[in-house]
Amino acid sequence: MGISILFNLWTMADQVDLYIELVLDGTSGRPLYDWLSNRQSLHLAEDLYLPAVPLIMRILVVDNGGQWTHREWRVLRDLGVESEIIANTTPLENIKADGLVLSGGSPRVGLDQEKMGKCGDYIDKAGVPILGICAGHQFMATHLGGKAGPSKIPEFGKMMVTIDSEDDLFKGLPETLVAWESHNDEVLEMPPDFVSLAHSDNCKIQAMKHTSKPLYGLQFHPEVEHTDNGYEMFQAFIDICEAYKKA
Repeated sequence: MGISILFNLWTMADQVDLYIELVLDGTSGRPLYDWLSNRQSLHLAEDLYLPAVPLIMRILVVDNGGQWTHREWRVLRDLGVESEIIANTTPLENIKADGLVLSGGSPRVGLDQEKMGKCGDYIDKAGVPILGICAGHQFMATHLGGKAGPSKIPEFGKMMVTIDSEDDLFKGLPETLVAWESHNDEVLEMPPDFVSLAHSDNCKIQAMKHTSKPLYGLQFHPEVEHTDNGYEMFQAFIDICEAYKKA
């Protein structure tokens, strides 16, 4: 059997992964140091067959006081993403991420600029894909020139949501699905250059996206287990972040 040593060391987001492969070649009987000295000529050929270093995605969850913020973090971790929950007062310059999730919050918080901390800065200047959920969705709309306010019929619990456009978030999903709702407010008018992706009987803007920027909003909670295909929606957002990172 053969012996070879390969060290690949890389760092990202304060995380170090060390991959060591050890293969021994007992056919030549040469000392290991002598065998290693001749590895250079084989290096380029061997690289053709080595697996690619995995692309490490880092998506942070901005905490706006939502009761399911930890679930958003957990789903991202379950899907293999490096994630942390950060305060919405975190300075933009301290954020190193490939994407951001703006969490939900307590009633009316999405309409309160002060309680949403620096979320406006993140939307304007972070330069990465952003997914707003519930209060994060409402804040994104008002911050960018739309309107949000009290729902005529607040929604709580399981509701049927109709997908009007698959786009990136809902690609391959059913046209209607059960979603978990928990809101007294909703987006009443989308900001300029946004389009609606989904609606329910009581809420005409259950999902929206910017036509040219990677900005997305969901009124319902995909992180809650009662929502159909929630993991698929988060995976779709991860794919969006990955594509944006490679671009």
